[in-house]
Amino acid sequence: MSVKDGECGAPSQDGRAYNLQVYPRLSADCPSCCTLKVPKEATAASVTQDAALALGLDPKRLYVLAEVKECGGEEWVLESWDLPVQRVLLWPRKAQEHHLQSDGFYFLLQERNHDGTIHYVHLPALCKEQEAQKLAARGFLPPRHDDFDDLCNLPSLNESSILDNLRNRFHKKKIYTYAGSILIAINPFKFLSIYNPKYVKMYENHQLGKLEPHIFAIADVAYYAMLRKRVNQCIVISGESGSGKTQSTNFLIHCLTALSQKGYASGVERTILGAGPVLEAFGNAKTAHNNNSSLLAAGPHCVNYHVFYYLLVGASEEERKEFKLLQPEDYLYLKQQYFKLEDEEDLCHDFERLQQAMEMVGFLSATKKQIFSVLSAILYLGNVTYRRKSTGRDEGLDVGPPEVLATLSDLLKVKEELLVEALTKRKTVTVNDKLILPYSHSEAITARDSMAKSLYSALFDWIVLRINHALLNKKDMEESVPCLSIGVLDIFGFEDFETNSFEQFCINYANEQLQYYFNQHIFKLEQEEYQAEGITWHNIDYTDNVGCIHLISKKPTGLLYLLDEESNFPRATDETLLAKFKQQHQGKKYFVPTPVMEPAFVIRHFAGKVKYQIKDFREKNTDHMRPDIVALLRSSDRAYVRQLIGMDPVAMFRWGILRATIRGMASFNEAGRRWAAKNAGRIYLSIYISLNFNFFPLKPQSASLFCPLEHYTADSNNQSSMMGWLFEPASLLDSRSLKFIVGRTLHDRTAKSLLHLNKKKKTPSISAQFQTSLTKLLETLGRAEPFFIRCIRSNSEKKEMCLNETLVLQQLHYTGMLETVRIRRSGYGAKYTFQEFIEQFRVLLPKNATASKPEDISALFQRMALDHSTYQIGKTKVYLKELERQQLQDTLHKDVMRKIIFLQYWFRARLERRYFLEMRQAAILIQVSCVITRPCQAATLIQAVWKGSRQRSEYLRRHTSILKIQALARGHSARRRYNPASGGRAVSQNPTIKISRATHVSEQWNASLEREITNANELRHLDEFLGNQVNDFRSRGKQLSATENIFITATMQFRETIKGMYSLPTHHIGYKGLMRGYQKRVISLAGEKQKGEVQLVVNLFQSVLDGFIRGEIKKEEAEPAEKIQERKYKLRMENPLDHVFSTYQVNIMQSCDQCNSYIGGMEKVYMCSYCKMVCHKKCLCKIVTDCCTFCAKKESGGLHFGVRLCHLTSEDNPIPIVLEMMLEHVEMNGLLTEGIYRKSGSANRMKELHQLMETDPHAVCLENYPIHTVTGLIKQWLRKLPDPLMTFTHYNDFLRAVELPEKQEQLHAIYKVLEQLPTACFNTLERLFFHLVKVSKDESHNRMSPNSLAIVFAPCILRCPDSADPLMSMKDVAKTTTCVEMLINEQIRRYNEKLEEIEQLEHAEALAVNQLKLKRQNTVRTILHGLVCLDTTNGWGQFRKQTDISIPIFLNCCSGLPTMFLESNWAGFCYSPAVTHLDPGKDNDQLILC
Repeated sequence: MSVKDGECGAPSQDGRAYNLQVYPRLSADCPSCCTLKVPKEATAASVTQDAALALGLDPKRLYVLAEVKECGGEEWVLESWDLPVQRVLLWPRKAQEHHLQSDGFYFLLQERNHDGTIHYVHLPALCKEQEAQKLAARGFLPPRHDDFDDLCNLPSLNESSILDNLRNRFHKKKIYTYAGSILIAINPFKFLSIYNPKYVKMYENHQLGKLEPHIFAIADVAYYAMLRKRVNQCIVISGESGSGKTQSTNFLIHCLTALSQKGYASGVERTILGAGPVLEAFGNAKTAHNNNSSLLAAGPHCVNYHVFYYLLVGASEEERKEFKLLQPEDYLYLKQQYFKLEDEEDLCHDFERLQQAMEMVGFLSATKKQIFSVLSAILYLGNVTYRRKSTGRDEGLDVGPPEVLATLSDLLKVKEELLVEALTKRKTVTVNDKLILPYSHSEAITARDSMAKSLYSALFDWIVLRINHALLNKKDMEESVPCLSIGVLDIFGFEDFETNSFEQFCINYANEQLQYYFNQHIFKLEQEEYQAEGITWHNIDYTDNVGCIHLISKKPTGLLYLLDEESNFPRATDETLLAKFKQQHQGKKYFVPTPVMEPAFVIRHFAGKVKYQIKDFREKNTDHMRPDIVALLRSSDRAYVRQLIGMDPVAMFRWGILRATIRGMASFNEAGRRWAAKNAGRIYLSIYISLNFNFFPLKPQSASLFCPLEHYTADSNNQSSMMGWLFEPASLLDSRSLKFIVGRTLHDRTAKSLLHLNKKKKTPSISAQFQTSLTKLLETLGRAEPFFIRCIRSNSEKKEMCLNETLVLQQLHYTGMLETVRIRRSGYGAKYTFQEFIEQFRVLLPKNATASKPEDISALFQRMALDHSTYQIGKTKVYLKELERQQLQDTLHKDVMRKIIFLQYWFRARLERRYFLEMRQAAILIQVSCVITRPCQAATLIQAVWKGSRQRSEYLRRHTSILKIQALARGHSARRRYNPASGGRAVSQNPTIKISRATHVSEQWNASLEREITNANELRHLDEFLGNQVNDFRSRGKQLSATENIFITATMQFRETIKGMYSLPTHHIGYKGLMRGYQKRVISLAGEKQKGEVQLVVNLFQSVLDGFIRGEIKKEEAEPAEKIQERKYKLRMENPLDHVFSTYQVNIMQSCDQCNSYIGGMEKVYMCSYCKMVCHKKCLCKIVTDCCTFCAKKESGGLHFGVRLCHLTSEDNPIPIVLEMMLEHVEMNGLLTEGIYRKSGSANRMKELHQLMETDPHAVCLENYPIHTVTGLIKQWLRKLPDPLMTFTHYNDFLRAVELPEKQEQLHAIYKVLEQLPTACFNTLERLFFHLVKVSKDESHNRMSPNSLAIVFAPCILRCPDSADPLMSMKDVAKTTTCVEMLINEQIRRYNEKLEEIEQLEHAEALAVNQLKLKRQNTVRTILHGLVCLDTTNGWGQFRKQTDISIPIFLNCCSGLPTMFLESNWAGFCYSPAVTHLDPGKDNDQLILC
């Protein structure tokens, strides 16, 4: 890509033409690049068209232009209106001037698919690969012989075939390959877009080998093995330096975090996400072999830890001044022979990312400053120089430069003279004296470097301790709660450089131990187990490296022990050490002799021969961190420095709390003395604060710090309170969690030399510390089940997608991969004890199968027609090949599903037969009753029927006339009630309703009941109206009759139903439905004893309801229609193509699934919670593909059943219409039905109703169907949802929430997961639980408790994914039921609380209304007529009565209304409604006084 002044082409506005180089990335053969001359204002569309013409591409295809910035990992697809030249002008100058693609800034031409996505030819097409594998497995395609995802399936097994297969897969960008359960990962030195969250979802809960090999598959298998077996797991990652172990560890942690930390554990997940970048910055460095090495090796091609460069380049000017930072080239520790600082923009970005990650871990701003200050001090230590003293006879060294020493003293907060003394002299304690000896020049440099290394090591250990503390869960400290874990081991790889020294010797020894661990599990232990079980087996030879381990570490002649011995001799040298090595081990297999004069020795490791230079072995094995340097750091005025080198973190933590407490008390007392000095006029008692360190608790005392002296008595009992306020610091902070973490990592700290400096015991050597740590690590690995990942370095030059076959073959050889594949191929990957096999596969075995009868297991294998070579039955265990284990698992799944379906068939048949028997019995009964034995009985029956019909016709005619008369009478009464009273006064009060036996019982609803309620306000008005009616009954002071009691009770329960309808999203409720529900409630309350009162109460309620409806109709006619404001819904990131997006913060590099541009760590993007698609915010509008999770589940022709919830809801209808209609019908007509959801309705009626609701739900009359038919259809609607209301995605989250120990934690976790549900699911679930609450409120009638409802609805709304193991899902039934039951009970509690609050408010309102009525009734009303003479000057007037008694009144001239009486005992007065205004200008205004 280049930008130059063009000689020809289209000129721009400034008269220039720019040269653009475009590199095609297409599947078709085309030139490598093309050069275009374009103006500055040229768009991406025109450049794309010109490039396609220049390259001779098919004009019918679609192409896009992408800008690539490799330094930032960006690949940005340009829109058609973007201007490419303007983007080029923002590139570095070198990238603008040159044309090379290797500069890292260029344009790509890519092909766009018809669905809008980009056709990436460089990425592996996993879907096509999986489809090809399925077709080959079914026989439609021939088997492939050039690409085997498992090396155990190779036709011919040798190193050449293994290498060929790995090479073919690598060139197809398939970097992962299986060797049985072992994963081989080849480092491509390039980021591949196969680590997005959708891949985590793809491999979740899948058997190993079912999908394309991937590192996520290993993480998933380890995670579910831990849950299933309840045993700790570990994943051992091995490989030489530069093979990609650290990056593989990041991928594993990313996947395990996604699997384990979901929903309610967002705080822990945030800490884990932040821990990765922090540990990477402080623990990794860049070397010649590795861009992110976990080992800081010495050499001219190595740079220091990442954090130093992040700090020096990314710090702001203020931070540079605070930490006294220089340029990187000004520090000796950073100035290497081939030092070259990379792009500063990337380093600045990495520093911002590091700071954000430190905040996520929990480091405060002050803590970060302290860490950076220590880092600056470590760098300055490297700039300390020494020279011999040139004057006098004093032996010793001069240290400088002075400005460096002053800066060091300020950063570490130590005295400069003590710092100089510690860096130049050492103190030696003898039996009788203390000697101070000067360092030699080499000793001083060693002590200086040792101080820097130890200080950095202490800093790193402190950071790790704080991260572990932040990740700690309080349940981990409880012994009763088992703590399961998955360990991921990323240890430094095998190294063989041109010059190998003590560091490589220790590293390669650790790799020998890991190789031995690998051999033990893969070869030795497995073969020994086969022999012990007595199965047919031929041992496979493998390279056993135990001899090499004994050479290095076996007592007493191991190389490490000989090294320690020589390190303790004062006159020993490296030459004497080498001589002792040769003397003890000359001629041994693993110790290779070298020429006599060569200062080196050779060890034959499992990975090959390595030559070690003996120089500085003794020096590097000695820990030079002396006690006087530690004493110097402990004298620092900065508490953080003292905390770093403290022996006991818990003690340092407690001391910090105590120090802060004492300082706070001192400041408080000082402030108190200053306040007392200002208020010297009064005598105050001085009360001091002291700390209590006794073991006996004190009685609680309450005394202010300064109290007046007169408040205290002179008795002796008060003397203790005058002594002071004793304060106990134990309540400040509980340090149990810190103790727990320190105890778990104690083995790491006991190996540190800092802990041994003040003890009489000799400080352990470096090799001894290393062995202690390695032994503890191996013990931890021995307590877990291992998984292995073998990382392979593809080339030594770190070239992208370049495979060096010689280097790869060498690594395959020394890792024993050929033997590994051979034993995996011939061995048995699955093994079960007889008891485990019977427990897991009991369904396939006879009922009487026991662990003592293995012949049942053999019979099962024969029945399945398994090859005898693929399984063996030992003395106590069953052994299977992996493919046969998967076949057995599939057979189990099919058999369980077959039996489940059989049970369903049987249960449905039982229900149908019971229904058939009931119908047959009813038919027989009808037939028997219809059989007439004598003709006279038939004649009598006919006469009776005819007479009855005639009488009924006459009754109906009279009944219709009576109804008309009643309607006219009620209308006349209502008009009189609402007309203005005589004299212009309006009377508005509720008439008192009395129940009379003479009241005519109406059997038909009034015509006004056809009205529907369409808004919540009308419901509220009805609720208030009924409340007033009930209050009128209760306030009459008379004893209520039985009928009135039923009316009041039924009306109050009916009001609860109305209150429950307030929150419904839609209100289309008919008054007829309300009347039916009220009638059923009255029937339930009356029972058999008061059955005759039912119609009286219903008739009374009908008259009340009729009056309310007429009043509402008049209000609507009188008042103009109010404008309905549009509801504003919260913006939901829901796409019409089924995607449900939420924000997602990445922790490893990923790529956008739309534009394929790279996404760096700690960036925020959007992720679909179902298919796990990841994309930028700007790419949301470009999505044209459906959510793959539901594409296969959509049913053709379905409108309301079996359709995704998001297609059934909208802003106007947040609840699906069909479900809302059925729930409302049940709430109005079926809450009192016994077994409302337990009993099943007729299958034929349900099918009929299903078809009608599917076609046109608004045309269906649910009253025509039994209530059990409607409730059965509700359950069927829920079960047919493609994704249940509580979603497959969050199924495991709900189960984990139920497993928490405490109920409050369970509820909190469950509601946290509910908040993450999609909006449509959340709204529908909320409506459903509200309905279940109303059902359970009438438990006394319908016999449906919360537990019963949970048993019925848990399989409908919280069912397991279809891919889950049926046996495992059956074990989860109790958990799902408990989860739903807890939600119902919690919603009932909240519902009752709300109703109680409403009742309290209504009760208070009723009391206030009654008191007001009493006051009004007690008021004496006297109507007076007279004249008021007004004095407009002062507002006073005289009211003259006929008796000539003058009463002074005051007229409010502002309003023209009289406001109060003076000097009068009369209660008050009111003016006539006809007089609307009193004019002060007139003398006579007529008032009506009362």
